[in-house]
Amino acid sequence: MITAVSFIGFLIVFTLIGVASVKYSKKTTEDYLVAGRNVTPFFTALSAMATNNSGFMFIGLIGYTYSIGVSSMWIMVGWIIGDYFAWRIIYPKLRHESEQSQSLTVPSYLTDTKDKLSPWVMRLSAIIVILFLGVYTAAQLNAGSKALYSLFGWPYETGAIIGAAIVLAYCWSGGIRASIWTDVAQSFVMIGSMLLLMAAILIEVGGVGAAISQLTAIDPMLLEVIPKDLKFGFAAFVVSWVAAGVGVTGQPHIIIRPMAIRSVEDMTQARRVYFFAYILFTVLCILTGLGARILLENPNSFDAELALPLLSIQLLPPVLIGFILAGLFAATMSTADSQILSCSSAFTQDLLPARFSNRYVTAKVGTVLATLLTLGIALFGSKNVFELVVLSWSVLASSLGPLVILRSLKRTVPGPLALLMMVVGITMVILWREIPGYSDSVYETLPGMVAGFAVYFIAKPFYTLNRK
Repeated sequence: MITAVSFIGFLIVFTLIGVASVKYSKKTTEDYLVAGRNVTPFFTALSAMATNNSGFMFIGLIGYTYSIGVSSMWIMVGWIIGDYFAWRIIYPKLRHESEQSQSLTVPSYLTDTKDKLSPWVMRLSAIIVILFLGVYTAAQLNAGSKALYSLFGWPYETGAIIGAAIVLAYCWSGGIRASIWTDVAQSFVMIGSMLLLMAAILIEVGGVGAAISQLTAIDPMLLEVIPKDLKFGFAAFVVSWVAAGVGVTGQPHIIIRPMAIRSVEDMTQARRVYFFAYILFTVLCILTGLGARILLENPNSFDAELALPLLSIQLLPPVLIGFILAGLFAATMSTADSQILSCSSAFTQDLLPARFSNRYVTAKVGTVLATLLTLGIALFGSKNVFELVVLSWSVLASSLGPLVILRSLKRTVPGPLALLMMVVGITMVILWREIPGYSDSVYETLPGMVAGFAVYFIAKPFYTLNRK
């Protein structure tokens, strides 16, 4: 009972923070979707961190580390390196170019008004966003559902419905500003909850030295830094996860943050805050996964993605279990709210006729429809958080990432080539995943993005020549 009260209390606080943002709403489409491009660097950084570090970290990464050990760190090392490239090179240009073109969404940012096929580029990219970001959002709702199931025995459907209802409540009220405000509050709860749990783990196992000894006794492979049985070698494995980090450029729910920052000059400060929080949170998740392997015996008896909530039950008093669960739910909601808004904006701004798309009420109705879509996927689709996230991320990165990068670097991409790049990128991701062992050795974002760029650099000279 105490756990439930603690958990619900935090959810109420998050909801009220988001709803309170309506006080600053200007009730325009631009304000609803990009907060008037006036977000401070501190809020931009923590919002981006909370949005990026979702249920994938609390549920997926901790569960993955529990299963394979310390070698899981290379996923996040590569991801952070690639992400730094986006923040350092692409985001400042994205912020400037999106304001110049008055783009409120990623599909509209990719649109070249001088190209006859440009409307089709916008439509296809919008469809990709709705479908695969919808799947990604469902993974966040499933992550929260798993936690509620392990703690309270509630059906998976209950957690998904609760998460969707809370996100809808404050996104309807304040749009992206509500999302950013709640993200900031949620980021503190996320990091605080992991610090608390990490301290409890160290006390329980007897310190770092004792933890290393116990992991060695369980399975020496858990402390092997280099993953085994990689078909293409270790270097290719790491590079593929660097590509995954670069693939953040294809994630509309994340790159909308730098599009909404107050100015390009604020990007440096935001970047520093972002990576400090990001690296700290990542390290804590990996260490928690290792601690869970020590304290939760018989790994074949339960779903490894339930390691975090089960560990909380074992180590903490009820009120703090509610705090940990709130941290997990905060992570899922901080991503789900942004994704729902991105799906909504792709539908209302990029697919609907212009006479409807510019209306403030249309943007809000789109939020309701996007929420219902993602909730439906969560209720009736796969419950594996890790698999849903890596698939959705790779498809969005491979189809939209190359186009966003080229657009930010002021490279003209003709409509036919843009359409072909998206189709080839998605096709490569799907084919790569179908070949046994390939996806485990080289994350499919790398071949997917390489294929997209290859289409551009090989076909562009011939296209230009034929146009002349």
